[in-house]
Amino acid sequence: MGKILLARVDDRLIHGQVMTKWSKGMNTNALFVVDDAIAADPFMKDIYMMSTSNTGMTIKVLSIDEAVDYWNKENYEDYRVILLFKTIGAVKDAIDKGLPIERLNLGGIAKGKDSKFVIPNVAVKPDELEVLKEIANKGIEVFFQVVPDTKAVSLKDAIKSY
Repeated sequence: MGKILLARVDDRLIHGQVMTKWSKGMNTNALFVVDDAIAADPFMKDIYMMSTSNTGMTIKVLSIDEAVDYWNKENYEDYRVILLFKTIGAVKDAIDKGLPIERLNLGGIAKGKDSKFVIPNVAVKPDELEVLKEIANKGIEVFFQVVPDTKAVSLKDAIKSY
């Protein structure tokens, strides 16, 4: 049976920090990009799937529904997975559809209109903070941390500084 080690919201999805810091530090053997738009675009899907072809790690690009179905039918086989999402809304949708996420890391969200930095490189809007509270109320650990060797900031502490 597979295991979801971590879900991460990072608008860059796969990049050096994910590959060198998060995946190796957690003994991961797979990264699943969970994004409806990328999963529906064969060109972009190929780019992501080839991005780590020399690492020996399995990369899958799945829509939210495909990620949930794959868990329900196969329990992600023997993969030790980090799930990568572009948005907080997408990860909430996956959780609401039954994906058993235990830990949610917010590690890279660019500053946009109406958003505020919680930690460097991670900005959220007030309504996204409310969504994170809903997720945490389901018993999921929510924390902000760009890379594993920096201090993690709990949702509770992030709310205080927001």
